[in-house]
Amino acid sequence: MVIPEKAILRASKWCYSGIWAFVTTWFRVPDAPPHLRGADDAQVRSFRPGEGFLRYLKLYFWIGLTLFDGMMFIAWIIMLITIPWIGLLLTIPIWAIMILPDIVAYIAIHLQYDTTWYVLSDRSMRIRRGIWTIHETTITYDNIQNVSIRQGPLQRYFAISDVLVETAGGGASTGKGEGASATGHSGLFEGIGNAEEVRSLILAKWRASRTSGLGDEMETLESKTTSTQLQAFDESHLALLEEIRDLTIHLAE
Repeated sequence: MVIPEKAILRASKWCYSGIWAFVTTWFRVPDAPPHLRGADDAQVRSFRPGEGFLRYLKLYFWIGLTLFDGMMFIAWIIMLITIPWIGLLLTIPIWAIMILPDIVAYIAIHLQYDTTWYVLSDRSMRIRRGIWTIHETTITYDNIQNVSIRQGPLQRYFAISDVLVETAGGGASTGKGEGASATGHSGLFEGIGNAEEVRSLILAKWRASRTSGLGDEMETLESKTTSTQLQAFDESHLALLEEIRDLTIHLAE
């Protein structure tokens, strides 16, 4: 009897939902996007990587599975032919090594996808990823130096791209494209399907923050200038002005 494909998909989703519930409960993995304090909720946009990113990760999974399990299977067959009793003795351990890590890796791919969040607010952006160790990167718009889009051949096939956000001095980054140096950070929006839209949105918020920041600086400068001017005139200056006035009146007479 052939099991229908839809039944297999439903069983897989049910199994994964149970594992996901276990992970979020016992490992305290957040299942919701991060909340940015002080942000205007009406302008907050939260999203995950595109669906093509999950297929992109699974491609690498199947390539690794084929290579590793293929070598293990060939080694087991050779052992069965050359030393049959050792091959039979190692049958269960070898098959366990081939199957169990594949299951763990497959589940980890889905967990990696489900725990990755990108949040854009009116003031800053935040990137969260990780299961065992949760990494969060927060970047304010006024610190952004460059926003670029990266796309490799396989990413083009799956219709996804990476958006790299760099701040001043943010050259020291990790392999994931995120990191911190003494003077800056960088953040990676990995595997998104609407890279141009996200880049345009980030740049629009960057321009808005720069305009707002310039206005604040001008107001501060004006207030400082007025305060300095007021403090510059003390009683000695006033007395000098009165003397000049009296001298002018005397010369006029």
